[in-house]
Amino acid sequence: MSENQQASANIGVVGLAVMGSNLARNLASREGNTVAVFNRSRYRTDELVSAHPEAQFVPAFSYEEFAASLSTPRTAIIMVQAGKGTDAVIDELLAVFEPGDIIVDGGNANFHDTIEREARIRETGIHFVGTGISGGEEGALNGPSIMPGGSVRSYETLGPILESIAARAEDGTACVTHVGTDGAGHFVKMVHNGIEYADMQLIAEAYALIRRGTGKTPAEIAEVFSVWNQGELSSYLIEITAEVLRQVDAETELPLVDVILDQAGAKGTGAWTVQNALDLGVPVTGIAEAVFARSLSSAAGQRSAAKGLAGPSAVAVDDADAFIEDVRQALFASKIVAYSQGFDEIVAGAAKYGWDVKKGEIARIWRAGCIIRAQFLDTIAKAYAAEPELPALLLAPYFREHLESAQDAWRRVVIQAAGQGIPAPAFSSSLAYYDGLRSDRLPAALVQGQRDFFGAHTYKRVDKPGTFHTLWSGDRTEVAQEPSTH
Repeated sequence: MSENQQASANIGVVGLAVMGSNLARNLASREGNTVAVFNRSRYRTDELVSAHPEAQFVPAFSYEEFAASLSTPRTAIIMVQAGKGTDAVIDELLAVFEPGDIIVDGGNANFHDTIEREARIRETGIHFVGTGISGGEEGALNGPSIMPGGSVRSYETLGPILESIAARAEDGTACVTHVGTDGAGHFVKMVHNGIEYADMQLIAEAYALIRRGTGKTPAEIAEVFSVWNQGELSSYLIEITAEVLRQVDAETELPLVDVILDQAGAKGTGAWTVQNALDLGVPVTGIAEAVFARSLSSAAGQRSAAKGLAGPSAVAVDDADAFIEDVRQALFASKIVAYSQGFDEIVAGAAKYGWDVKKGEIARIWRAGCIIRAQFLDTIAKAYAAEPELPALLLAPYFREHLESAQDAWRRVVIQAAGQGIPAPAFSSSLAYYDGLRSDRLPAALVQGQRDFFGAHTYKRVDKPGTFHTLWSGDRTEVAQEPSTH
């Protein structure tokens, strides 16, 4: 064992691709941290150590050396590809770690896998902590938003380390909190990513509406977004949207946005958000439409074949400034819906899996470092502080007021989009959700009647208790159903 490996590191990182190496550098830059590093391919370890001597990394070239370099309780953060790669590293660490040590999975793991891994690893006496980390490469290096799950005991050791590297909000608080047990951290990160999908889609729809409705160039629309970024829409995504729209392609001298192929990629977390929302019975329509919009954009063959389908002729709006203001209000209203739906899923997931997730704390740690960081997350945190059991985020006074004041503009934008043939699924579905939520009576009554007709699924009545079935194939009398004894 070399002199370096005899030095006691308080934290280690396994997996030194861009995210892992940036996270290791972030850890090493904070007072009190000494960082051990290991990668399956030795050259990555050598490159990182030689490129950043100031970090004083403790390199290891086997799992045994890695474990020996860590002070107890040993704490290691895994930053490798989710799935089999993660399981392979876990198995290697289990062979060299001891009870009381901590394994942290910082990748975008499926929270179901995290629940299974935590239960299995717990039997060895080793702590397993599924941790959501948001902020991309820049966040990993300079301060991400961190969402750790796992046991309370493991957080006693891990918490101060994570707080040392987390992003700091304007009030100086670290954007990290113990989310809950087992898979809670990865679940909340999954929902974060789902909200991110919705936010990005809404911004893209706003851009398309302004461009096709007013004829403004991408550079001119960039200025619109820059102005929006000074107000209630202030956020990282609005900020970078302006930067993207300003960019000119060096080769063609066209706006870069016009050169990029209009087929959006996805890595799965948005789909996971929707799939789990379906399992939980939570409508996340804005997120779902954002996921489906990416799928549609990538259906190149179908889109090519459908180019001849009829549609309305594009007509410029009469008052461009008024229309842009309508789009701004519609964007903010739809954004509120997306966040409200996302927090609904967090509430439902916490109830199902037994997590004590504090909604206000989640909003607090999303205020800096993460992709969806935005000015109004402060308002969300305050809303849950004022009313922890808020039935829905959009019912908080601030958001309710904004939705009600924006609804006329919101409706005009959706009507304009439909009339012009401009696809705006996230705007439209968000408005439909708002209208559905506020309705005194929904057509679900007819759906229940249909279900009872073809499948004897029964229904309840508004005027008396009990469950009923109409004898549709008989004399059509109504009969009360006996409560099930099973």
